[in-house]
Amino acid sequence: MTIMTPAPTDQEEEEMLVPRSDLVFEGPQPMEETGNDVEKQPPEDPQTSRFTWKIENFSRLNVKKLYSDPFVVGGYKWRILIFPKGNNVDYLSMYLDVADSANLPYGWSRYAQFNLSIVNQIHNKYSIRKETQHQFNARESDWGFTSFMPLGELYDPNKGYLVDDTCVVDAEVTVRKIVDYWSYDSKKETGFVGLKNQGATCYMNSLLQTLYHIPYFRKAVYHMPTTENDMPSASIPLALQSLFYKLQYSDNSIATKELTKSFGWDTYDSFLQHDVQELNRVLCEKLEEKMKGTVVEGTIQQLFEGHHMNYIECISVDYKSTRKESFYDLQLDVKGCADVYASFDKYVEVERLEGDNKYHAEQYGLQDAKKGVLFMDFPPVLQLQLKRFEYDFSRDTMVKINDRYEFPLQLDLDRENGKYLSPEADGSVRNLYTLHSVLVHSGGVHGGHYYAFIRPTLSDQWYKFDDERVTKEDVKRALEEQYGGEEELPQTNPGFNNTPFKFTKYSNAYMLVYIRESDKEKIMCNVDEKDIAEHVRARLKREQEEKEQKKKEKAEAHLYTIIKVSRDEDLRQQIGKDIYFDLVDYDKVRSFRIQKQTLFSIFKEEVAKEFGVPVQSQRFWLWAKRQNHTYRPNRPLTHLEEAQTVGQLREVSNKVQNAELKLFLEVELGLDLRHITPPDKTKDDIMLFFKIYDPEKEELRYAGRLFVKGTSNPTEILNKLNEMAGYAPDQEIELYEEIKFEPIVLCEPIDKKFAFRTNQLEDGDIVCYQKSLSSESLQKLRYPDVPSFLEYVQNRQVVHFRSLEKLKEDDFCLELSKINTYDEVVERVAQRLGLDDPSKIRLTPHNCYSQQPKPQPIKYRGVDTLGDMLVHYNQTSDILYYEVLDIPLPELQGLKTLKVAFHHAIKDEVVTYTIRLPKQSTVGDVINDLKTKVEFSKPDAELRLLEVFYHKIYKIFPTSEKIENINDQYWTLRAEEIPEEEKNLGPNDRLIHVYHFTKETAQNQMQIQNFGEPFLLVIYEGETLAQVKVRIQKKLQVPDEEFAKWKFAFLSLGRPEYLEDSDILSNRFQRKDVYGAWEQYLGLEHPDNAPKRIHAAYQNRPTYEKPVKIYN
Repeated sequence: MTIMTPAPTDQEEEEMLVPRSDLVFEGPQPMEETGNDVEKQPPEDPQTSRFTWKIENFSRLNVKKLYSDPFVVGGYKWRILIFPKGNNVDYLSMYLDVADSANLPYGWSRYAQFNLSIVNQIHNKYSIRKETQHQFNARESDWGFTSFMPLGELYDPNKGYLVDDTCVVDAEVTVRKIVDYWSYDSKKETGFVGLKNQGATCYMNSLLQTLYHIPYFRKAVYHMPTTENDMPSASIPLALQSLFYKLQYSDNSIATKELTKSFGWDTYDSFLQHDVQELNRVLCEKLEEKMKGTVVEGTIQQLFEGHHMNYIECISVDYKSTRKESFYDLQLDVKGCADVYASFDKYVEVERLEGDNKYHAEQYGLQDAKKGVLFMDFPPVLQLQLKRFEYDFSRDTMVKINDRYEFPLQLDLDRENGKYLSPEADGSVRNLYTLHSVLVHSGGVHGGHYYAFIRPTLSDQWYKFDDERVTKEDVKRALEEQYGGEEELPQTNPGFNNTPFKFTKYSNAYMLVYIRESDKEKIMCNVDEKDIAEHVRARLKREQEEKEQKKKEKAEAHLYTIIKVSRDEDLRQQIGKDIYFDLVDYDKVRSFRIQKQTLFSIFKEEVAKEFGVPVQSQRFWLWAKRQNHTYRPNRPLTHLEEAQTVGQLREVSNKVQNAELKLFLEVELGLDLRHITPPDKTKDDIMLFFKIYDPEKEELRYAGRLFVKGTSNPTEILNKLNEMAGYAPDQEIELYEEIKFEPIVLCEPIDKKFAFRTNQLEDGDIVCYQKSLSSESLQKLRYPDVPSFLEYVQNRQVVHFRSLEKLKEDDFCLELSKINTYDEVVERVAQRLGLDDPSKIRLTPHNCYSQQPKPQPIKYRGVDTLGDMLVHYNQTSDILYYEVLDIPLPELQGLKTLKVAFHHAIKDEVVTYTIRLPKQSTVGDVINDLKTKVEFSKPDAELRLLEVFYHKIYKIFPTSEKIENINDQYWTLRAEEIPEEEKNLGPNDRLIHVYHFTKETAQNQMQIQNFGEPFLLVIYEGETLAQVKVRIQKKLQVPDEEFAKWKFAFLSLGRPEYLEDSDILSNRFQRKDVYGAWEQYLGLEHPDNAPKRIHAAYQNRPTYEKPVKIYN
């Protein structure tokens, strides 16, 4: 079912977010480009619609990905794309997709801001919502969240995301004009610049902007001692100085990579979203540590440190215990508090210690007492962390509190005669604060987006700092709209639902920064260039000049040609070290930036100055890319070409519009080693390049080049080649032509008896040669000839192997070949581990994006080569994970592994067994295997296997059923003894399902929540509920007092009908078949007091967030 709710026309337009998401990557591969016309831009006013998608039988979906029906927003077709079992991750993956991308014209593009939600059908406030924005085009026609929410949370029946096996997805899409974002200049509009998002660093950006706009803090950072030899990427103080300087003086948004590198973070850390509060504490602690012993020591304490006193005071005797503690920020309750003052009231609330909770006072024994907290002093800069995230014990999960919570522009902490202050507090200090900044979190407990509203000068003008974008805002936007709570949208389709649509505001204040009025002048001090160390200014000025120079060069690029000149010296330096194939890497040769109108003859004079080669001794060769993708000198420049301008020559040499001209400079020396004019080249002359290979040292080097006659034989130059190599004149040598190296190496022997032309050699060809080897030597050497060595070089790969138990640590490295077979790779790994049987090694590939192992290991001989193991989409990894199995992998793959929970008939215990059997085995075989492992209540007991899901029994497996298709990933398999009472059922007796349940009301609807262990029970003909209750209490061993509170109901399709003790149960349950009987069951209604457990399939998978760490 789909529901469309267009947004109201008078809704205030939201500011656009910078394109980013809290996930690292886009969704599936983008669509192909088609057509020729550019699609029209979206309309001027943003158009918003909501779309709801109900997915039934969700847990039984057997597809990798699933699309919703298309819906239209802003005149465009959209749809939602989900991966129910994750897009190669243990998370639900969800994206917004352009529904008609395959049919759109060439060059189409559209911009949308959107949020996606998984609705919690029991408590709407626990719904998971994430928002982002993106410019969609043919290459990126879908965008969203690969790690939307953990599958364990989604599939856990206690969580409320699947009710009656139905998942509800909600989307809100706003289509905007692209020009709004791309043409906006933050510096020009506001005087401030933003910070670039590295992937999921919006939480850090909002905190950095807040700290930067506390001038006293900024000044202290500038005064931290650093030296000109420090590198920003290795020094937190210098990186922060550099960042703050750029925020103060730059015209464009600033990158934070230097700072995160100084934290010791890698790219993966930058794609993990953390908590602002945690980062604030860790960063301030690190800065406090770095400031010790410097002129700014103690700044963090002076700005942010306050003190409170914990006290316990006896009521009947004169005894009081106190303890003074410091704080850098205060954690204020949001839940149950209307505003900041209510939170402070709760903070200092007095707790009475009496009855069983009396206080043990020294000398006086147990006494009634008062316990509480009072403040001794508040800091000049007061940081209030609002407890928007709390642990919900009843639901066993973290939840976000989106309740309405107000905070004032001016905060008076001396109110009501200083009710928050200790009697020892300094009464001369006026604790009146003004609001400086509001940090906002938009989204749910699993992620979202952070941004900040700041008053940099404490004037009436607020600014919103949202990653790269800074905008002017009014006080209503910064305060009232960040209180949270609920908002009502009028329903535009009265026929569907006449009640107004209420939705929770997921964007709300998360951290508040107040500045004390009496310290305002000191804190909001002037900070200018003289506060910044000279070497920092010089470094940043140099960086800026280099940036400007590059910008200028880019702007003037059309006026210049880059000429790159390679020489024999470059070939000698690079071949065998930097490169092995072809002749030269042009990125490492001398380049000249020459105006296009310059005559080539003038350029030759510059070359003469640079290389010391007279103009008349220079001969330049043009390079050409051959059909086999090699790049070789092709022909010398003609006299006519040398008379042209540099620009004309580039156009002749390079049909592709490229600003570079690549030349080889041929220089000839006379007998006295002086430069001579190169002799004229005839049609029969061929310039060949030579490389020498030493198979014993496994080394290749450049020997030089020679002109040969095309009609002559290679035998005529053997003496010269021996001389170039330093061999004896009569040394036998083998010659090979290096033909190509992509996609495979092609290096073939040259027949010395035939002429060079007959051997198809031409200008620029490469000849590799080596000493002729005896057959004995050939067998001893790893790579005895040039072709085998070049193939080795082309395919060699150092692989970092990691144990699956230590994902971040390299265990060992092996140099392998990309063309090594599966067997060769596991054999080398087994050798390294000292393992006799390589088939017990199982390898898992690496995900280059998440920096984690892929979910599925490599099957036995499931890939052909090492190269196949290392490829991840369009990237190549150098990491593989290994594990050592207890049985050979082929044998394991032939087996089906099932986890079966055995419920003992008498003891209150559950033991999980791992059963491995051949895939063709039956359930009967599983039961027979279990019989050898479990402890029975009696020797002749019989077992059965059940399928349990959502705390309901869905199936009793026939013993003849094959186990190959049984899925224990999301369904629990339960084994139990068959009770004696079930073996002799009368014709009118019934075997019924009995489930535990609670009732919860959400959105004015009653919801049934099952929990605990379901079971089967025999009810006899004519048996009353009272009689059945006796048997149930005995079976479950529930105490009388507790059992008396339980209610009993007949449930059919989720609707309870409460029963009286006198009711005859067999009259209610008419169905004889057990399969499908989960639709009707006897319900036991009582509170769920059992400790919550993660769904069986996810028990060993961590779902917590990584802590923030600054390593340096």
